[in-house]
Amino acid sequence: MSDKPHQNLAIIGHVDHGKSTLVGRLLFETGSVPEHVIEQHREEAEEKGKGGFEFAYVMDNLAEERERGVTIDIAHQEFDTDEFYFTIVDCPGHRDFVKNMITGASQADNAVLVVAADDGVAPQTREHVFLARTLGIGELIIAVNKMDVVDYSEDKYKDVKEQVNKLLKQVRFNSDDATYVPISAFEGDNIAERSDNTSWYDGDILLEALNSLPAPQPPTDAPLRLPIQDVYTISGIGTVPVGRIETGTLNPGDNVSFQPSDVGGEVKTVEMHHEEVDQAGPGDNVGFNVRGVGKDDIRRGDVCGPADDPPKVAETFKAQVVVMQHPSVITAGYTPVFHAHTAQVACTIESIDQKLDPASGEVAEENPDFIKSGDAAIVTVRPQKPLSIEPSSEIPELGSFAVRDMGQTIAAGKVLEVNER
Repeated sequence: MSDKPHQNLAIIGHVDHGKSTLVGRLLFETGSVPEHVIEQHREEAEEKGKGGFEFAYVMDNLAEERERGVTIDIAHQEFDTDEFYFTIVDCPGHRDFVKNMITGASQADNAVLVVAADDGVAPQTREHVFLARTLGIGELIIAVNKMDVVDYSEDKYKDVKEQVNKLLKQVRFNSDDATYVPISAFEGDNIAERSDNTSWYDGDILLEALNSLPAPQPPTDAPLRLPIQDVYTISGIGTVPVGRIETGTLNPGDNVSFQPSDVGGEVKTVEMHHEEVDQAGPGDNVGFNVRGVGKDDIRRGDVCGPADDPPKVAETFKAQVVVMQHPSVITAGYTPVFHAHTAQVACTIESIDQKLDPASGEVAEENPDFIKSGDAAIVTVRPQKPLSIEPSSEIPELGSFAVRDMGQTIAAGKVLEVNER
């Protein structure tokens, strides 16, 4: 771990626009991946007839992904710049992976949007920008990639910049906060060093742009919220819930409560990377043991918090949703699966309260009969079984969700208020 401030950085953008190659290049240029590893990947890529994919290979280290040539899981990789210690949340581009993108992007502080110079704004570019905005990503750095493919043409760069700017305005992203950098992840232009190929460009190169991002405020002053990913039984210790601390801190001796299972007790030990620690904070993956809590008492999707300020459990909640895709229309009574932090719960949309103008956020219609793809709305939701969720204004880390049905992501949203049970 580094003593520099930490940032989670999402790398988003359309499939094949060069996200994985850029990530591999960033890791290489910052010394996080040694030369010989890249060399090894280069040989492997050439054997498979995918020469030039060596940087992408650094990220896609799942064999299955290499065969298919796409990024599936969210890979976490780390690198240091002069100012920050970054964890990359590499967000897959394909549609069936949008759920990963949502659970991934909601953990990111800022994002790099990769747009290929030869292709410009593509359908997923739109979707990812929309999601980034809905999920509260702060600043965007737009990497106009593949400049080598368009012979480093300034006109091409300006054209893409114009397209993206228009898109940012459509989704009300503060486009003044966006930085544009012409790069080639493949050749390495304007990533760690200024390139002679783009003598017309005098702005920040990518690492400089990353260094000038605002430092995120760690959510340590918020109460502890730790969504449970798994529960293990470990001989000699007992029941060990495992998860990532979203807010607050966890210490041995703390009295905690698990919701919605509604059990609790005193924390005996906290472990990170198989070592006992006396405190863990936001972003840490921990395993911990709680006196008197057995394996059957708690489950994935529970949230652990302080006994005197336990996680909220929703009877119903109000949310702002954005419908990304749905074959027909969504009406009251629709019951898809909501994915919030580690929980997956079927929830019924009880009422559609307001339809919003997605461009301005103003109310366009009260109590509409239905909403469809592209619409934004305020809805009232009733979980079919207990769900712990928080208003995103209070604890944003537990306030966003994805809505899935028929094997795809239908909508994304954030919680406005929780009516507790």
